[in-house]
Amino acid sequence: MALNIWQHNEKKTMDSTALKRHPFRIITTALLSLLLPLSFLHLARLTTARYLLDIDSNSAPASLSLLPYLFLHTNLTLLHGLVSIVCVLSLVHGLSSARIMPLGLPLELILPSRLNTVCIFLCTLQVMVGLGMEGGVESGAEGFNFGYERNLLSKLLFFIGLHETMLYWSRKVVKPVVDDAFFGSRREERWIERMIMAASLSTLWWWRLKDEVESLVVVAEVKTELLISVSLTDFLSWWLYYLTVTTGIVRVIKSLLWVGFVLVSSKVENIANDFCVNEEVV
Repeated sequence: MALNIWQHNEKKTMDSTALKRHPFRIITTALLSLLLPLSFLHLARLTTARYLLDIDSNSAPASLSLLPYLFLHTNLTLLHGLVSIVCVLSLVHGLSSARIMPLGLPLELILPSRLNTVCIFLCTLQVMVGLGMEGGVESGAEGFNFGYERNLLSKLLFFIGLHETMLYWSRKVVKPVVDDAFFGSRREERWIERMIMAASLSTLWWWRLKDEVESLVVVAEVKTELLISVSLTDFLSWWLYYLTVTTGIVRVIKSLLWVGFVLVSSKVENIANDFCVNEEVV
């Protein structure tokens, strides 16, 4: 009897502790999920800063502290590679009907060391984006008006694609690591988590992204028009932008197909019901 009471009290204590951890888990997941859109902002600012230095070498400061120097001179191949992996897998996921990776295995099972590899992936991106954003702030890197305005449709498709990629990043990389850190096991995604992530991305979009992210594609186009050599970094930035737009197009098409399927199914069901009623009358 005493053992059962002890077990009951222990279970209540564990449930109470888990309940208190949920808000912190949700906030942590939302903040880490923003690493992906922040990496796009970092790449856009760096692309702009290097372009301005290329066309006006005299504007380069004579001496820089460590973080601004790393911001302007670090090779971005690794960051482009990490973001590209997420974007490509998100696009493949969008093209498939199931919410799993190729071969029917979740991401954490495809990677060799499972959760450890996902954690290393997350930490690497966090360090690179964190140091890059800090270096960009110290160096004064901001958006630049190139005089090239993307049309509204392109912006909308990019935003939808970025949202889809962010959701994939959160579900396949961020959430497994955070859930394991807080509870030691995977937890179901709740609607409030989706709302918080959508609200955080929308805030970041209206605050900075919508004005600066276009540098990813504009710089390469401007260099092409000015007959300036397009670097590998510029090409990868351009490719990431349109890869995200493609993800948005896939999402829109799938949504339209789903709506069409629902409408057709409803119409067929109504016709079948009318036919049954007529048969009964006869």
